[in-house]
Amino acid sequence: MSTTKPTIVLIHGLWMTPSSWDTWAERFRAAGHEVIVPGWPGVGDRTPQDIRRDPSALRGIGIKDIVDHYEAIIRALPEAPIIMGHSFGGLFAQMLADRGLGRAVVGVTPGQPAGITTLPPSTLRTGLPILSNPFNRNGASPLSKGHFHFTFGNDLTRAESDVLWEQSAINSVNRVFFEGVGAAFNEKGGASHVDYAKANRAPLLIITGEIDHVVPPAIGEAIVKKYHAAGSATVDYREFAGRTHRIVSQNGWEEVADYALTWALDHS
Repeated sequence: MSTTKPTIVLIHGLWMTPSSWDTWAERFRAAGHEVIVPGWPGVGDRTPQDIRRDPSALRGIGIKDIVDHYEAIIRALPEAPIIMGHSFGGLFAQMLADRGLGRAVVGVTPGQPAGITTLPPSTLRTGLPILSNPFNRNGASPLSKGHFHFTFGNDLTRAESDVLWEQSAINSVNRVFFEGVGAAFNEKGGASHVDYAKANRAPLLIITGEIDHVVPPAIGEAIVKKYHAAGSATVDYREFAGRTHRIVSQNGWEEVADYALTWALDHS
């Protein structure tokens, strides 16, 4: 067995780039881990400013495209990594675990896999700018500063939130959002399907934030309940008080990062 510390793969969410993980990545590297933070197809290592200028590469990208992209990266590694995903990245992390990948998996305020119909009003509101125009299913819609404030910066003043928008926000990958919401009511055939009863899945931790508008605790609890009801392998849950959907960079992020890493090492 290898005595080196396991590699960590971090998967970003919708409206973000790999830079959203800079905080956790630097902390995990300082602890001696190799950390890989690949961008979604169409995102890659581009800056938010560049993507906002030309979001055309995001058009038509679907959930399967993204999960296949990460599967290829992970299968090329010499050993199974710890996989952590934020928001839609947390959904992709669950789907990668369903494909037999990872030694431990952490979904940080994660999207729900197919068949979980819990969609609180605040969650629906975050998707309204995209879902209100089904003719733009394959588009790459911009994220307004006002909507960013509701979605990511609800613990900040509007001025503070606008600064973060300039630094980090990108256009939406619309198809991913449509597929994710549609799969809530199509457990068997939805694009985000997982086998909740899979016995040999890597241990899974679901983390939520108390005041997250995108993935409120009700969604995290529903995910864990679904796995538990199916008799799945280890699935744990932790809610952090006062945390928003910006949980990976919000003040106090260190507590969440350390908890996630400690749990992953203990269960891998």
